[in-house]
Amino acid sequence: MAKDLLSLENLVVNFYTYEGTVEAIDRISFKLKEGETLGLVGETGCGKSVTSLSVLSLVPSPGKIEHGQVFFKREDGMIDLLGQDEGFLRSVRGKDISMIFQDARSALNPVYTVNEQISEVFLHHKVKELCEKVLEGIENDLSEGGSLKDLVYRLERKIYRKMLENPNSFSIRIVSRIPILSRYKRRLKREARKEVARILKEMKIPDPNRVADMYPHELSGGMAQRVVTAMALGCNPYLLLADEPTTNLDVTIQAQILQLIKQLKAKFGSSVLYVTHDLGVIAELCDRVAVMYAGNICELADVFEIFKKPLHPYTQGLLESIPHPGKAFKSIEGEVPALINPPLGCRFHPRCPKAMEICARDKPAFVEIQKDHFVSCHIHSRSSR
Repeated sequence: MAKDLLSLENLVVNFYTYEGTVEAIDRISFKLKEGETLGLVGETGCGKSVTSLSVLSLVPSPGKIEHGQVFFKREDGMIDLLGQDEGFLRSVRGKDISMIFQDARSALNPVYTVNEQISEVFLHHKVKELCEKVLEGIENDLSEGGSLKDLVYRLERKIYRKMLENPNSFSIRIVSRIPILSRYKRRLKREARKEVARILKEMKIPDPNRVADMYPHELSGGMAQRVVTAMALGCNPYLLLADEPTTNLDVTIQAQILQLIKQLKAKFGSSVLYVTHDLGVIAELCDRVAVMYAGNICELADVFEIFKKPLHPYTQGLLESIPHPGKAFKSIEGEVPALINPPLGCRFHPRCPKAMEICARDKPAFVEIQKDHFVSCHIHSRSSR
């Protein structure tokens, strides 16, 4: 049986604005298993992206994580990411947990080439692996003679052996600041570029060496999305956070990106938290689905169970709003509430066709109605007693 890789418990996130406090995330809890793809679906503004950003403590100002735990499984056991310092989080971001951001062009720096931006991931997280490859190259270049070139090679070998022991040692930092000695980095950057070409090829990008020298403005939308995906998957992370990675892409490119994520997930064995508002993508990609509304998770179940037997009125409304040939279009009445002053009790009750008096007063518990099928609704929580 698959073990839990990620566990969010009672997460609370607020945004402090001039208009008031936005209660963006209201004590949500869920778990993601090893090798699983969990879809996070809901209307715009329901808190999906904030939830994924909270995993890596990347909630932008004026947002603040007020309460909760984010447990992540490492070799030494489950660890609460919210209790760690920034240095530890930097070692996790991009290596153990990576994220594909919603807008690929915004995620790429316009003044750096593709190679420079992806290389940064390898130079930060895979220095030792790169050093080993550099040392192999130096041994091949060395001859038995005593030429000046061999003397330089031996000096570089000494530096890289020291770097292999401790990439952040004081002596390495000193050498890096001396112009004539810092030339040793050229070999390291060449090896990093080889890794960039390799991962771009994995992304099915034609002529990866040419693309590596391009700037973001030279890339098409689909190409930019593949580059951002390459950055996220470069170090084979245990967990991939995909925040609507196919937004603003045409359907053919969208299908290619989804197929790419599925192939790479199968190859590297990663788990995926996939954020989207597209139920079609959820049906195609995910194993389980968490349905969010106004900062709460209202239903969580297997993807087939959600589509076959939705229990929460909001989930039912989402599925009924999907256009079908020969069937009248039906939308959910009302609007998503402002989270500065959210409704008391169940936040969906002002729009719910099945609302009761208790719905406006008490927040429903998140309970397991059937095996692995959780729902937060007074109708089902009362009937399950």
